[in-house]
Parts: sequence; structure tokens; C-alpha cells
Amino acid sequence: MSNLILKKFSSPYWQLKSFILLALWMICGETFAADAQLQGYVMQIQMTPAVCSMDQSSAKQRKCMEGYSLTITGLLPEVRPGTNCRTNSSANLSPIQTKVIAKVMPDESGRSQLWHEVGGCVPMNASQYFRTVISYAEKLKVPSDLTGYENKVVDQAKLRAQFLRLNPSLPSQGIRFSCQNRQEPAVLTEVKVCYHVNGHYKQCSSRVVANCPNDILIKSSY
Repeated sequence: MSNLILKKFSSPYWQLKSFILLALWMICGETFAADAQLQGYVMQIQMTPAVCSMDQSSAKQRKCMEGYSLTITGLLPEVRPGTNCRTNSSANLSPIQTKVIAKVMPDESGRSQLWHEVGGCVPMNASQYFRTVISYAEKLKVPSDLTGYENKVVDQAKLRAQFLRLNPSLPSQGIRFSCQNRQEPAVLTEVKVCYHVNGHYKQCSSRVVANCPNDILIKSSY
């Protein structure tokens, strides 16, 4: 019996099958390794009126033409620097899910590009990933100052305090503000919120940068 098994596994067929199994194991091993490196997520929330007014190349995008006040540009996996997160897997969504995700991410080409850039480092498919984006977006409460109809200068510390009051489980350093500083006052362009892998808020790592001064302008009109 032992000789028969040895002969069977030494045949060309079994050599080829063993090679295929080894290749699949290596591919899966790389995927699991990428998953194991996942330390959390950073959700990027764009201040759409500010970006649309400063970037003429985006003026004809849906988010600008339809007057979105906030859009999500990404839910980025936190992995080891230099990790290749690209994927060739499909970014196609069902019509219903497309309609839902368009409420916060209206640019279809942007969604597809995002998925292909980060999909290799998240333990889910595109449908699950964008469902997670919606879940995080629905959970997060944003201050009314970010969605008003008039430009407003606010103190960064007060804006942070508003976020913390609306989201009690959000740590003080679980949020970062990014600004365009080429004018006075600086214009708020992006809010970043940090999450554990399980979706709970966490303190942002030092790699999640912030560059806003004390006084920042929230541009709420196009």
C-alpha cells in the first residue's frame, strides 16, 4: 500500500496537482499575511464645497454639481508602510448598493479606483467593503457647522469638542483635521476618523497627519 501511494504521488498528474496546490497555498498565505498586518482603518471625509471651489478639475464631478456638503473619499486600511494593497478583483456593486453608497461616495470611477488600490489589504470583497463604509458613515455624527449654508470660522479645539460630544466613544485623538493653508484663515478640506478593525473608534497613529491651525474656515458654499 505504501508503495502504491508513493507511486501515485510521483506521477506527472500528481506532480502538477501538487504544484497547483502549493501555488494556491502561497497566494492564500500572502492574503492572510496582509490581513494579519491590518491594524485598523482611517475614514477620510472630504469637505466638498472647499475642494470644489479650490480644484477646478473637479468642478464637473457629481459631488460638486449636486452640491454635496460632505463626501467620503476612502476607508483606508492601516497596514505596514510599503505594503502593496492593490487588487484586480471586481468593484461592481448591485444597483441597490450603488444607490446607497452614492449618498456619500457619488463618483463611481472614484469608488472603483479606491477599491483597486486598497482591496488587497482588507478581509472582505468590494460589496462588504462599501457596506462597511456606509456603516461607519451612519454611525458617525458630524457637527452642524460642517453642513451649514454659510462660511464660518471656527476654533479647532471647539470643533473637536463638538465631535467628541456627539460621539462619546470617540477618543480626543481619534480625529484629525487637514487644511489648505495657502490663505488666512486656513480652509478645512478633510476630516479623518480612526477605527479599530472591529469598527470601534481608536486613537489615530502618528502616521495620520494633521496640519490645521487654531482658527479654520469651514467653507459651506460653492
